[in-house]
Amino acid sequence: MVVLETDRLVLRRLTVDDSSFILRLLNEPFFLQHVGDRGVRNLADAKQYILSGPIAGYDRHGFGLLLVELKQDGRPIGVCGLRRRDELDDAELTFAFVRESWFMGYGFESTSAVLAHARDTLHLRRVVAVTSPDNVASINLLVKLGFYFDRMVQMPGDRREVKRFARRVTGSDM
Repeated sequence: MVVLETDRLVLRRLTVDDSSFILRLLNEPFFLQHVGDRGVRNLADAKQYILSGPIAGYDRHGFGLLLVELKQDGRPIGVCGLRRRDELDDAELTFAFVRESWFMGYGFESTSAVLAHARDTLHLRRVVAVTSPDNVASINLLVKLGFYFDRMVQMPGDRREVKRFARRVTGSDM
């Protein structure tokens, strides 16, 4: 189900048919280093990840992680969306892209669409994002989107602290 479209991208709900792409994305070295190891080692793990994460989020909250595809050919290039975590007071913006799609503006284009959706359709007041302290690309994108550094936090199950950023999505700052 298509949720959002931009000039170049389609953002749609993930299905178990996307397991191959999720397996690839979650095992890219950059993802493992900066986001973490999700323990997805095969297609069955990827299917379970999709069912217990994004699909469960759609059912529980009405939103979740979306597959980002190129409009021109339907090729998946990443994920972007909102999710809820018990340890965060607000919805969390999250995104990750395969290396060959970096530096083309897709991150900004997709996250901007998600933030507009958060404001206009979901009527959220504030969104947060977390990233490893050394993930300069994600930090730069968050700052470009109008996020500000809030504080360091330690997420359950993680050994290291991460940077938490926040941004109001209601009002005139979008």
